[in-house]
Amino acid sequence: MTKPPTAAQRRIIEAADPATGRLTGSEAQLAALVRHRLAFRHPRPPHAYFLTPTGHRVREEAVSDPAAGMPGPYPAAPAESGLFAARTGAEPVPPPGAGSPARAREVRSAWEGLVEMRRMTNPGGARDRPCGWERTHLVQAAALALEAAGCPPGPEGYRVGETPQPEAVAVRDVAPDGLRACAAALEAAGWQVSEHAERAGGERYLLASPRRG
Repeated sequence: MTKPPTAAQRRIIEAADPATGRLTGSEAQLAALVRHRLAFRHPRPPHAYFLTPTGHRVREEAVSDPAAGMPGPYPAAPAESGLFAARTGAEPVPPPGAGSPARAREVRSAWEGLVEMRRMTNPGGARDRPCGWERTHLVQAAALALEAAGCPPGPEGYRVGETPQPEAVAVRDVAPDGLRACAAALEAAGWQVSEHAERAGGERYLLASPRRG
């Protein structure tokens, strides 16, 4: 668990623009949200602050459930990314709530937040290709694209893992149809995908990289 947002921070999050996630507050308040990985500062002038996918999730929960506005325990995001924890398929056991409507809402909110981050940080506001955060968190970004597209993770579905290549992840699935569905989902999310076979055993897998242009 991590320290939950304070009541003042939650008010700022709830007041964010529902479409863009743009935040209003003092520099100190907004910088604190960045430290908690609930917001990010746009790299270009006027250097406005916007909600991260986790921040969008906090806002959605607070708006849909007023009780969520009360300070209390809040699940920690992975220290590596600070953002929504999409399922990579490599989890030893499904996380609590896997497959539930609440999980589906979290995934949808996280994906919408990531698309908004693309709009705010990609040149020309492009939403159809990955942004800088995705390029530095390849496994988590690919997993979010797959989970948001409805591909099933885990023993009966996809598994996303690192590769020796600096800008590629490997995606495996137990079924050929599942592998094709993963390829279609990643391509629709702005990734370049190619299919390969393991030298030993011939298992088919995908190599996926964020598309640049």
